[in-house]
Amino acid sequence: MNFQSFGFLAFLAVTAAVCPAAARWSRSAGAGCLTLACLAFYVSGGGWAALLVLAAGLGVSAAAVRYLAAPDVRARPAGGGSTAYACSRASARRRLCLALAAAWHIGVLALFKYAGFFTGGALSLDWAPLGLSFFTFQQLWLLKEAYDGDFRPGPGDSLALYAFFFPSVVSGPILRPRDFFPQLHGAGFLRPDGRDLAAGLYAIAVGTAKKVLLADNLGILVDNGWARSGELSACTAWLVILGYTLQLYLDFSGYCDVAAGAARLLGLRLPVNFNSPYRSLSVGEFWKRWHITLTSFLRECLYFPLGGSRRGTGRAYLNILIVFLASGLWHGAGWTFVLWGGLHGLGQIAERAWGPGREKLPKLLRWAMTFLFVNLAWVFFRAPGLSAAGEVLSAAFSGSWTGPEGWLMEGLFTKEVAALARLFPRKWRLFTPGRLLLLYGGGLAVALWPRNAAEQMDHFRPTFLRGAALAVLAAWSILSFTGVTTFIYSNF
Repeated sequence: MNFQSFGFLAFLAVTAAVCPAAARWSRSAGAGCLTLACLAFYVSGGGWAALLVLAAGLGVSAAAVRYLAAPDVRARPAGGGSTAYACSRASARRRLCLALAAAWHIGVLALFKYAGFFTGGALSLDWAPLGLSFFTFQQLWLLKEAYDGDFRPGPGDSLALYAFFFPSVVSGPILRPRDFFPQLHGAGFLRPDGRDLAAGLYAIAVGTAKKVLLADNLGILVDNGWARSGELSACTAWLVILGYTLQLYLDFSGYCDVAAGAARLLGLRLPVNFNSPYRSLSVGEFWKRWHITLTSFLRECLYFPLGGSRRGTGRAYLNILIVFLASGLWHGAGWTFVLWGGLHGLGQIAERAWGPGREKLPKLLRWAMTFLFVNLAWVFFRAPGLSAAGEVLSAAFSGSWTGPEGWLMEGLFTKEVAALARLFPRKWRLFTPGRLLLLYGGGLAVALWPRNAAEQMDHFRPTFLRGAALAVLAAWSILSFTGVTTFIYSNF
């Protein structure tokens, strides 16, 4: 069930009405109702086979968490004897339990997503459960926190609700257990107040507009460009490169806005996943602002266990590179993703090696360097292969500076103009310069605006004018729904 569909809006309306009503009878009834709604949502998008695969993984996690979180002696006593021996055996069994449960999840992910990549195509599955990558990392985080003692399941802590929570199950954000489960016991769970409802509707309207009106149209232009990558002029190549940079942010952050808004309607808060990443002054800062939950997971579950920066500069550089190669591979089973991750790892290493001297550069120059690097790295993320990436980059740096080709704008804003005519009956026409100005100007304004949607949601106060503007924006977006356009990150 796609977020930008009439079916999802109907599902959300029913869920936001029925589950809080059930919670008035009892909190457990409300939580059970929401869990059933989440399972129904997942089956509608992923199917029963996908649900069974993930349910098996959830069963493994549940058994491991119960064992890892059980009271035991966690530290070996100073003295020797049988007590110390028993403690050592218990610690070894806990480590084995963690390793086996983690191996299950990593193995399932590898089987479905990377079998073809690692076997050179000899063994390849053409199907994978919906949201498998996000599910896997979330379960690994659950296991780690149970092992470390940061999470112990108690009454009312539904592991199924955590695993299949419908706003985040497909494309995140990745939920940290110690942030999610306490909310199930809070006074606001399934009891949203007026501010929660206003903020939720605001985020849903803004996120849907970012996706439907801007990201999808940028996607049309970008797809047109990549389909004829060998014919690009320099001007067109840079439009395609910048277009994908904006499309990816507006698409993924739009999803997260809708997810956060839907959760707020249920009295829950999702973690902020984007904090104006394209305003970053360094690659390191970019990763503190982009896909924040993934960065947090990789730092805590991979970088720190590898030793972090505690074992010297060279080892720290190696650990950074390993983390970002893993990040690239997590996004997709292809050398373009590995190269993209490696570039970001090398970018951070170069910044660390440069040291304080880089901070003395003017802020505008640091921003331009970072933004250019991110744009060029996204070329490999989007490219179907290394040769296609080479064609686009070659055109950008050595192509002719003629105006953008007409075929680049084919299909741009057609459904949006038709929807606008339904809202305000008159003859609407957007000429090529107007379409590009609206698309790129709007995209850059949203991406670089000082206060992003997550911040505005927390400070949103409804007024008549704001309500009217959001109603028009939402109506325009909904009338522009045509078929199903997949969110980019649902492919990962």
